[in-house]
Amino acid sequence: MGHSNEKGSTIKVSAGDRTVEIVCYIVFSIAAFLCLYPFYYIVINTISANDLSAKGDILFWPQGIHFKNYLSAFRIDGLLRAFQISLMRTVIGTALTVFASAFLGFMFTQEKMWLRKFWYRLIVATMYFNAGIIPWFLVMKTMHLTNNFWGYILPAIVSPFNLILTKTFVESVPKELQEAAEMDGAGVLTVFFRIIIPVIKPIMATVAIFSAVSQWNAFQDTLLLMTDTKLYPLQFVLYQYLNQASSLASLAQSNTSTSSLAAAAATTQTTTSVRMTITVIVVLPIMLVYPIFQKYFVKGIMIGAVKG
Repeated sequence: MGHSNEKGSTIKVSAGDRTVEIVCYIVFSIAAFLCLYPFYYIVINTISANDLSAKGDILFWPQGIHFKNYLSAFRIDGLLRAFQISLMRTVIGTALTVFASAFLGFMFTQEKMWLRKFWYRLIVATMYFNAGIIPWFLVMKTMHLTNNFWGYILPAIVSPFNLILTKTFVESVPKELQEAAEMDGAGVLTVFFRIIIPVIKPIMATVAIFSAVSQWNAFQDTLLLMTDTKLYPLQFVLYQYLNQASSLASLAQSNTSTSSLAAAAATTQTTTSVRMTITVIVVLPIMLVYPIFQKYFVKGIMIGAVKG
């Protein structure tokens, strides 16, 4: 057997190479299966008969397919509001973080910026020195960011790691582009918006993925800063629900008529169904972010890391 190259000639592949290729396919297929199966297992259990799911009988194929678990989950008080909070903090936080990283990364490459090296080193130093949770909480309280939605957004806008990636990427942009624009009378903001941003889209997409995942998955800041239940994000609600799944199953059942429960025991909420359904609701939206930015991600992270 062999492979054809562009000119049409055949390159012979030895039996040893073919064996290695087959082994690699098998190994990577198994690895892919091990990565995907846990999520697949959760999904099929959310749409299968709840009594079978609670017994652990659903392993590879769904049985008694229904979608009432999702309808019941959204009827649980506070879940939809928490979803809105998570969506808002992810969208707003990611947009501001990407803009700040891009602008500061650009400015720190400008030699005419006042005390450029000092400010850059000061920001990078925060990666290595941390005062701890109590001083951080006192600062947040002093700035009136407790029980305040902006407590989710403002502390995460400037990230030293994202800044380093962006600055390194901007440094790879030919300086002749900026010099030509400046010769035509372009100012700093014009150069940034019209020259730099179109060129650094790969690293901006990379920062967007990092920020979106971080914002969506965050719940520790809620634990420390928020006591107002209206500001609880989805991840924190999930954390509470996983600890209270039994009572929530009863709550979901109470929202369903007695006749409906008697008619279909397979759709009656259980502790397992509540936990798995909420897990899917939390995880699925952020998984959709990766396909959107995938084509930029590899290029952005490689250039931002190698030059650094």
